[in-house]
Amino acid sequence: QVQLVESGGGLVQVGGSLRLSCAASGRDFNTYTMAWFRQAPGKEHEFVGRITWGVGSTYYADSVNGRFTISRDNANNLVYLQMNTLKPEDTAVYYCAARQWDARSRTHEYDYWGQGTQVTVSS
Repeated sequence: QVQLVESGGGLVQVGGSLRLSCAASGRDFNTYTMAWFRQAPGKEHEFVGRITWGVGSTYYADSVNGRFTISRDNANNLVYLQMNTLKPEDTAVYYCAARQWDARSRTHEYDYWGQGTQVTVSS
C-alpha cells in the first residue's frame, strides 16, 4: 500500500554534493521506517542509512557516516538523502525502501521499494 519514487540522481564530480528525494504515496507515512540502499554493478544491495518512524532517529553505514544525512518531511510524505563529499565508490543505483514501524539494515526487512535513481561520481 506504499509506492515510492526516487529522484535527484545524476553525474557529479568527486567531492561534490547531491540530494536525493523519495516521494511516498498513501497515508500513515509517519509510521514507516524509511531507508536508503544502493547497488553498484556486480554487487548486492548495500545499506546506506535509515530514519525511524515518527520524528525519526537516523542510522548510517560506516562508509557514509559523516558525509550523508537522511531527513524526512512527514507532512509531505518525503524522505531525503543529502550526499556530501562524494567519492567514486558512492557510484550506484540508490533505492528508497520502507517498512511500517521498525526495521534495520537488511533488505529483507523492507516491504516497499522504489525504482532507483542512478548516482555517478566521476574520478
